[in-house]
Amino acid sequence: MSLHAVEDVDDAYRATKALLWPVDRSSWVKLAVIVLFAAGPGGGFGGIQTSAPFEGGGPGGGAGVELPGGVQLPATIGGAEWLVIATIVVLISVIVLGTLFIGSVMEFVLVESLRKETVSLREYWGRRWPQGVRLFGFRLLLGLVGLGSLAVAAALVVAPFVFDGGNGLAVPILTVLAVVPFIGALGLFTGLINGFTTVFVVPIMIREERTLLGAWGRLWSTITAEPWQYLAYAAVSVVLSVVGGVLASVAVGVGAVALLIPFGLLAAVGVLVATASELLGIVIVLFAALLFGLALIGVAALVQVPLVVYLRYYALLVLGDIEESLDLIADRRAAVRAADGGGGTAAEGGAGIASEGDDDAPDDTENGTADTDEN
Repeated sequence: MSLHAVEDVDDAYRATKALLWPVDRSSWVKLAVIVLFAAGPGGGFGGIQTSAPFEGGGPGGGAGVELPGGVQLPATIGGAEWLVIATIVVLISVIVLGTLFIGSVMEFVLVESLRKETVSLREYWGRRWPQGVRLFGFRLLLGLVGLGSLAVAAALVVAPFVFDGGNGLAVPILTVLAVVPFIGALGLFTGLINGFTTVFVVPIMIREERTLLGAWGRLWSTITAEPWQYLAYAAVSVVLSVVGGVLASVAVGVGAVALLIPFGLLAAVGVLVATASELLGIVIVLFAALLFGLALIGVAALVQVPLVVYLRYYALLVLGDIEESLDLIADRRAAVRAADGGGGTAAEGGAGIASEGDDDAPDDTENGTADTDEN
């Protein structure tokens, strides 16, 4: 039995090259925006802040606590402080949830861009955002289940210390030994579910206009029919992701060093200015740091474009090989394989990426019956 996960490694490279080469700057920038949200690091927040009662300042003293340097901490947290804390929590929650929502919709925008070989943010967003809402809800639920499970596991570890006073170590150690495998299995399970949802369920939702659960049911029928194919994909994709991640990290590191030259000079100017005007110097240094951070994010997004496009093409090729009726890129598959067999280049098999607003970009001719089924 041939494993599609092995056979499609080279085909994904040729498909990626055909799409991204020759370079179209406008399309690369749009893809970088998509990748920044669809495949960037997931947002999250957390942290536990502990405090112990300070000695001194008796009841009703209200003097607070003086730290080194003359910093004064309030004895109690009043309404204003709670309002500030609540505002910060709300802002962080909005940013995290907003990023997660945008990223969920961008998953569909990315697949549509690969499917039609035309990058159009507005068009694909307008068409696919309802499905993005379903993906957002699924990811949020999956994340809450994972966090809740971790909270329960942490409580099981801490409970013996709380109720037993930490007198005996046997129970905590046994609890840790039982919880650690559970946490590992939970992480593997949620990662596999989230990964298969992203690379397989999203394309099925697009191909057959299904709901997320309906698409998962469709995918599950193919998993039970070809379990070894999906297992091979999971193993090979991990290796490809690790190798690609290392190469991308090196490229981003080189870009960071290059960016340090101009922005480092600007920061040095700020330091010199600070000798005459401290406030102005600090503003210049902070401005240089902000520009450096934004530029580094842009470089990282651009570097990730070929990696993410390759991995998504790879998943689409595997899915279409396992189940032909779920193939979103039949023409591109045929083109790269015909070019490979004929000794030509993959770019000869079809047009490269078309920029947004190109009304003459191929649609139905690039996707065969896929768009007919969709419409």
